Amino acid sequence: MTKAHDTIEELVGEVVDSATAGLVPPPANGTFSPFRYPVFRAIWIANLFSNLGSTLQSVGAAWLMTELTPSHQLVALVQASATVPIMLLGVFAGAIADNYDRRVVMLVSQVAMLVVSALLAVMAYAGWLTPLLLLTFTLGVGTGTALNSPAWQASVRQQVDHQQLPQAIALNSISFNIARSIGPALGGLLISIWNPAFAFAINAVSYVGLIAVLLWWRPEPRKIDARPILPAVAAGMAFCARSVPLRRILIRGFALGFCLATFQSLLPGVVHESLHGREVDYGIMLGLFGIGSILAAPSIGPIRRRLGLEGILMLGSALYITALLVAAAAQSLVAAMPSAFLAGISWVLILTTINTAVQMRSPDAVLGRCLSIYQAVTFGGMALGAWTWGSLADGRGIPFALHGGAATLFVSFVLLRFLAPMPRPGEGVLRPR
Repeated sequence: MTKAHDTIEELVGEVVDSATAGLVPPPANGTFSPFRYPVFRAIWIANLFSNLGSTLQSVGAAWLMTELTPSHQLVALVQASATVPIMLLGVFAGAIADNYDRRVVMLVSQVAMLVVSALLAVMAYAGWLTPLLLLTFTLGVGTGTALNSPAWQASVRQQVDHQQLPQAIALNSISFNIARSIGPALGGLLISIWNPAFAFAINAVSYVGLIAVLLWWRPEPRKIDARPILPAVAAGMAFCARSVPLRRILIRGFALGFCLATFQSLLPGVVHESLHGREVDYGIMLGLFGIGSILAAPSIGPIRRRLGLEGILMLGSALYITALLVAAAAQSLVAAMPSAFLAGISWVLILTTINTAVQMRSPDAVLGRCLSIYQAVTFGGMALGAWTWGSLADGRGIPFALHGGAATLFVSFVLLRFLAPMPRPGEGVLRPR
């Protein structure tokens, strides 16, 4: 048995819910093997359309803000408004996911996001939106995402066999990035021929399919050790604080999230101001970002086995720094296009690696809380980064902010490589009982 094979066996040797055992013959550990599970396949397809709608809304909201205000900071805060609720409410959402039926939690959050998105579409169509109202609605959708995300990610263990967990996580990332590659170009086209209200309306409709699948799905009940929310949150935080590998992963997640916010938060301004582009150009850039993510996702496992967790983060960081430098120097859409492609590759390499590392080191009893803490830390870093880089762009210009993000990512990676190294293969990974 090879060393690489031993490493992947250690990575997948984790305590997981066995509710799906026996549903289908154990599949091979290929990239697309989780699709053999009907429940996972149905949720994945429905979630793909929901992700597509969310991407359309993000494109519409970011571009609409450039028309409502010249402030780069407010444009950057459109992205931050989607991540701030994850930072502030995520740990409570994780406790809710552990205390209640995760399917029901997902249903409630999906219905709530449908309502908020529908109201946003009506307000945009009527021309009643102001920068503050737009941020309020995007905060509302972000709140629904914060409630949904820990329950959705933790429920993957009820959809596939434990040996398929890394592949299922990667496939969920592919779903998100397929939507990211198609949605921006489609969103740019829609808002150029009509207005952002149409994109917001499509997003509202996109929730219907996932709601229908969740109503159809009937997972086996899992054992729930329900606790009051605050003690449950405290228990999750205590577990993450006691676990040295998790603690180091969370530190790295925050630092990387802070720097990863640079490209996404400043991209509308890059297209609008530096490239003098239109909505379709913005959609093309985001589409290339998504294409890079899709192409990179199936290779994450082999790259991780070859380079290890630290190596794959180093590769992702180097690509992201290159993307920021290219975007800062670009004077035309053609010159800027490689930056979006490289940023998409590095984005999925970094975030999927960190997400998988957390899941592999979290027991099911506190999985929702561990995931929510990871998201609160990482997306909190993104929210803080979006505000920081937007403010810097307002004061010193977009190229200066992009260079600042690249320099910060380089320095922070070098320092944390020694102060908070990523776990070694098998370190902290939970074993089957």
